[in-house]
Amino acid sequence: MSDALTTLLAEKGTLLADGATGTNLFAMGLMSGDAPELWNEQEPAKIKALYKGAVDTGSDVFLTNSFGANASRLKLHDAGHRAFELSRIAAELGRDVADAAGRKVIVAGSVGPTGDIMEPVGRLTHADAVEMFHETAAGLKAGGADIGWLETISAPEEYTAAAEGFALADLPWVGTMSFDTAGRTMMGVTSTDMVNLVAGLDFAPLAFGANCGTGASDLLRTVLGFAATGTELPIIAKGNAGIPKYHDGHIHYDGTPELMADYAALARDCGASIIGGCCGTTPAHLETMRNALDTRPRQAAPSLEAIVEALGAFSSAGDGTGDDATRPTRKRRGRRAA
Repeated sequence: MSDALTTLLAEKGTLLADGATGTNLFAMGLMSGDAPELWNEQEPAKIKALYKGAVDTGSDVFLTNSFGANASRLKLHDAGHRAFELSRIAAELGRDVADAAGRKVIVAGSVGPTGDIMEPVGRLTHADAVEMFHETAAGLKAGGADIGWLETISAPEEYTAAAEGFALADLPWVGTMSFDTAGRTMMGVTSTDMVNLVAGLDFAPLAFGANCGTGASDLLRTVLGFAATGTELPIIAKGNAGIPKYHDGHIHYDGTPELMADYAALARDCGASIIGGCCGTTPAHLETMRNALDTRPRQAAPSLEAIVEALGAFSSAGDGTGDDATRPTRKRRGRRAA
């Protein structure tokens, strides 16, 4: 039997994923420095409201509140022994919301990086990383997640360890990396490198792509890089809602709902078939993104110049591969902050 994500993607062609977790939880009262995952137990109504906000504005896929639910991150909050439990609760809350939606909605178990650096640069061993990812994945599966959703990964070694963790849990998965350093991940991975990495995994993801990073423009340039390889796997685009700005003691993202609508349509044209938002993306953004995907006709892949014109300048001259280092960028068009 086909997995739920692949089945829904075949039915609809393009799926809308959800928006931010942290941005929306902070708006609900989460304090900086607190572990969001503890809210799965302490504030379940707010976590369900987070999930429902995505579903009610048209998301086909939403991520659980389990990004940091691994032993390494949770130990900072004296909860390192609770990774399985908090992951399970996150997925159970998501299952309740999805099952009440009245349509098919995918519960994706969010899995973030361990927060440690793997050998040989750091001290985290491959075996320990696999064990941590397995524990989280097993908890998500026990709670009813349809798939695992690895995100914001920088190191290929950690991506590979996560794949093994999902395999041990027998949980189908997708995985994104964050290309936030001149078109590369912090550990130097380019879009082409990621395609090759995914192709070599024994327990391959159902889809792969990019999330977070710098701005939406940069992320779409990376998506174009994925598509240029000819990969047949579905591509994920989950970009931030504009650029972060520090104002009155808080971080705000300057991407308007209108900008994110343009981003969603362009992401589809660039080759992505699972499209969502990352940091700063609220239900108001998702609503316009849903409308754009439903009403705007599919176009040919945009040029880099067209991406800059619509979404703003790239943060670097090239995407890390050397193929576009001479392409021009342009100053960001003025847009009112969301």
